[in-house]
Amino acid sequence: MNDQVASEAVATEPPGGSGPQPRLPAPGPDPTKRYLNDLVSAVCAPAMCLSGPDGQIRPGGAQGLYVQDRRALSELVVTVDGREPVPLGHELVGGERNEFSATVLTSAAKVPDPMVFLLRQRVLSPHGMEERLVLTSYSPQPELACHVEVKLQCDLAPVGTVNAGLPVASRQPEQATGGLAWHGPAGLEVVAKGVPEPARVDPGTGTIAWDVRLGRTAPAVLSVSAVLGAPGAPLFQRPSPPLTLPSPVVVCRDGRLARFLQLSLADLQAMALAEPGTQGQAFLAAGVPWYLTLFGRDSLWAARMLLPLGTELALGTLRALAHRQGRGTDARTGEEPGKILHEVRREAHTAPSAGGLQHLPPVYYGTVDATALWACLLHEAWKWGAPEAEVGKLLPTLEGCLGWVEHAVRQGGGFVTYVDKSGQGLSNQGWKDSFDGVQFRDGRYARAPVALCEAQGYAYQAAMAAAELAEHFGRPGSDRWQELAAKLAARFRERFWVTDRDGAFPALALEADGTPVDAPSSNMGHLLGTGILSPEESELVARRLGSPEMDCGYGLRTLSSACKGFNPLSYHVGSVWAHDTAIAINGLALAGGPAAQATAASLVDGLLGAAEGFAYRLPELYGGHTRALWARAPLPYPPACRPQAWSAASAVVVLAALSGLQPHVPSGRVRICPLPSAVGLRRVEGVVLGGLPVTVTLGPGGPKLEGGPPGLQLAGPAPAS
Repeated sequence: MNDQVASEAVATEPPGGSGPQPRLPAPGPDPTKRYLNDLVSAVCAPAMCLSGPDGQIRPGGAQGLYVQDRRALSELVVTVDGREPVPLGHELVGGERNEFSATVLTSAAKVPDPMVFLLRQRVLSPHGMEERLVLTSYSPQPELACHVEVKLQCDLAPVGTVNAGLPVASRQPEQATGGLAWHGPAGLEVVAKGVPEPARVDPGTGTIAWDVRLGRTAPAVLSVSAVLGAPGAPLFQRPSPPLTLPSPVVVCRDGRLARFLQLSLADLQAMALAEPGTQGQAFLAAGVPWYLTLFGRDSLWAARMLLPLGTELALGTLRALAHRQGRGTDARTGEEPGKILHEVRREAHTAPSAGGLQHLPPVYYGTVDATALWACLLHEAWKWGAPEAEVGKLLPTLEGCLGWVEHAVRQGGGFVTYVDKSGQGLSNQGWKDSFDGVQFRDGRYARAPVALCEAQGYAYQAAMAAAELAEHFGRPGSDRWQELAAKLAARFRERFWVTDRDGAFPALALEADGTPVDAPSSNMGHLLGTGILSPEESELVARRLGSPEMDCGYGLRTLSSACKGFNPLSYHVGSVWAHDTAIAINGLALAGGPAAQATAASLVDGLLGAAEGFAYRLPELYGGHTRALWARAPLPYPPACRPQAWSAASAVVVLAALSGLQPHVPSGRVRICPLPSAVGLRRVEGVVLGGLPVTVTLGPGGPKLEGGPPGLQLAGPAPAS
């Protein structure tokens, strides 16, 4: 995902260089305008809202109500008798709801103690939101009079413009029935209404006001609703029916896991989108606020992480991306035949970059890994019991994906590589897509074309997956894909492994001339479970990931603290990403060796500790400081999105790894290889196999499986991979 386009570099050719070399970003707008760490968010895709912890939406930064990537409200400030309420706290309900509590100092109050309380109940819909203001008086006076005002502004700024920190002018409202209306380009309209009928509506100041008489303990309820209307069909809309994810019942000694799951599932359901005119074909948007749309890599990983809750989301994600699979060749958009896209927008997306402003096209294909990940998701959905007929319909797209992988390997001299051919797109095109995301131990940046280690692992796994599906469905290509995988694995083993004083490990990448990028990084964790590593190599990776330089106590650092460029509050060179840690946990659980199990157990505890520190709504990323120094919670990364789909989905990965469920429904087999840990998981009810719920029980007598498709057999432990 491109959450830090502000750090993206322009490719330049240095003297004597062998390929494009990123350069440091040029100074741009004030980056603090996109800071999010102290904001409270709610989401009901394609709408989202960010406010301060007091509930007020203030102009000047990222706060606001957004609908379809436009800011419908840039201010919503409540006052009572000319004063702002004094905040007491807020409740992070999750999904589309927030609640804020405050005390009100009214002019009529005669004593210093709080006597009047305000509860703000915010509920989002796909088109906007409603803000309910519940005022309750505990004054000994039988009645209090107060004047309530809500000040509103609207700028209809595109979300990319807000992300870039560019100045935006507010629009002048007009009076509408019971409220205000703002008009924008291309027929956009925002209407805000008050209930009950306001005593005063003033377009000049943008205020809606009521005169309220409060009886003792008799609540007075006011509300303001705001909706954005736009002509034509939306790019994406809320699924119909709405996405409903199963909520597993967890019996566990550690209560953090159940709380993490509960809030994560509420957010994930609220982040679901679908193509207009489709039914039940949902996918997950990437994150709030900058990425509430379809992203290839992010949406695929989130759906993959949620397979233990059913395959419908995976199939919806696969279909949405298959519909936009590359057909032609376009250097500007990065499109190539068979390629899976990076992101989709309604219009060109503006964001800050190294050279000033960057304008990515509405449909952009600048990602090196989404194509292989699409194939991996289809195969794993099939193993979790997706209907054979639905999988069969997607096999032509799978073959297109493998055609692209095969072509990429051939063009890349034996590896899958990337380079921004347009000079206008992302200079790094793996998941670490910031300008400095791929660097050597000594801090030098890798020169393109770059071959990322995890991209080779994904390609290997995709080829083996395609081979098995081709054989099962009686389609050609099985031998071809197996040969592609075997050659890729052999070249990887020959070229990627490097050694330092702590032993051997896979390099982060190969740069343009084939030199291994020798920085120990979390990328190697993505290789686990792909099959490209031997059991012995998996143990080497597990030991490296478990080292103090990599495991900070709250998860995996993206870059080893032993590297010159390490920065615990960077975007990709020392911070911790929840999904990155979860992918490693899953791979370590599949590997199954002693070092793998020990490292996985430590990472599970770290991720749960981080979740607890962020009130169980994990952000996109957070600081990679040592836990011993920050025992209460990790430090936040200020611009991190929250909620974030693959961060929230990490809760399900932890549950799946602890329960050890490894199914192959088409063959009627399932293995249960639970991950030993201090969490103490004993029972899980409501995991889904083949469309049916199952219960996994872990105990001294060995694991037990109840429910699921008829004839499903519990097999022995899986071999280490």
